[in-house]
Amino acid sequence: MRIAFMGTPDIAAGVLKSLIDSDHTVVCAVTQPDKPNGRGNEIIFSPVKKLATENGIDVLQPIKASAEEFVETLKGYNPDIVVVVAFGQILKKNVLELAKYGCVNVHASLLPKYRGASPIQWAVINGEKETGITIMKMDPGIDTGDIILQEKLILAHDETAGSLFDRLTVMAGPVLLKALSEIENGTATYTPQDNEGATYVSMLKKSMGKLNFNNSCIELERLIRGLIPWPGAYTYVNGKMLKIWKAVPASEDERVKAATGQIRIAENGFFIGTADIPLQILELQLEGKKRMPASDFIRGTAIADGCFTE
Repeated sequence: MRIAFMGTPDIAAGVLKSLIDSDHTVVCAVTQPDKPNGRGNEIIFSPVKKLATENGIDVLQPIKASAEEFVETLKGYNPDIVVVVAFGQILKKNVLELAKYGCVNVHASLLPKYRGASPIQWAVINGEKETGITIMKMDPGIDTGDIILQEKLILAHDETAGSLFDRLTVMAGPVLLKALSEIENGTATYTPQDNEGATYVSMLKKSMGKLNFNNSCIELERLIRGLIPWPGAYTYVNGKMLKIWKAVPASEDERVKAATGQIRIAENGFFIGTADIPLQILELQLEGKKRMPASDFIRGTAIADGCFTE
C-alpha cells in the first residue's frame, strides 16, 4: 500500500522504520515543525524527520494539519492509507477521510484503557500487570475509534517507563504490519470500544515528580519507575534537590524505624520513611553531583541520619 505517515517522537520513528523495511511504500512523512533547542537555539529535527530524510522520503511539517492547503498537498501523494503514531495534533474529518482506507493509529495501550497522553508512563505508575499495542481506525474523537488489532505485553516487576517504551516500540511495527495486511486483504475486523470502560490520562508535568512521603511505599516506588527518564522523581534535603533513580520497598530484615519523610542511614542502606513501609533508595543523584549507587552516596554524604526531606 501507499502510506502517508504522520508521527513525531522516537516511538513513531520506530514504526516508520518498520514500514520502510516492509513491502509497503511510504510516500511522505508528516511531522511537527522543527523547534529550537533552549541551549543556543539550535534547531532540532524530530526523530521522524531525521529518519525520513535519511531514507529520501518527503517530509511535510504543517503548523495545522487540518489546514486546507496542507490537506490538498497530502492528497497529491495519493495514499491508500494514513498511519498515525504520536503525531501531536488532533486530526479533523478532512484528513481522517482523505485516503481509501482512512487513518489508522498505533496507540501504546490496550484501549479503551489509557486514552490520551502518556499511556506508557501511567501504566507503570498505576501498577498495571499488562499493557500493549492497539491498532485503531481513527475517528474525530480522542482515541475512540474502532479497534482493529491488539497485542498484549506483560510488565516486568521493575519496569520503568523508559524500558516499557523501548519494548513497545519494538512491538509496535510488527503489530501494525499485521493489521495493514488484514486491511488490505479485506479480513480486518473493526470492533467498537467499550466507552464505559474507558479511562483518560493526562500529560506528565515536572511537578508530578515531587515525592510525597505521606503516600504508601508501593505508590512511591511505582511513581519513581513511571517517571523515568522524564521528568524524574525527586525530593529536597537541606535545600538541595535529591533525585531518586531507583528504589524498592524495604524487605523485612532491612527495615529501619523512620518517620514519614525521615532519612535513615544504616549499615544495610539508605531509607526514607513513608506512610507504611520504608522506601530503600538504591540509586540517587544529589543536586550538582553525578548519579550514583546509594551505597557510594552514603560513604561520602553530608546528609545526616535522621534529617527530613522537604
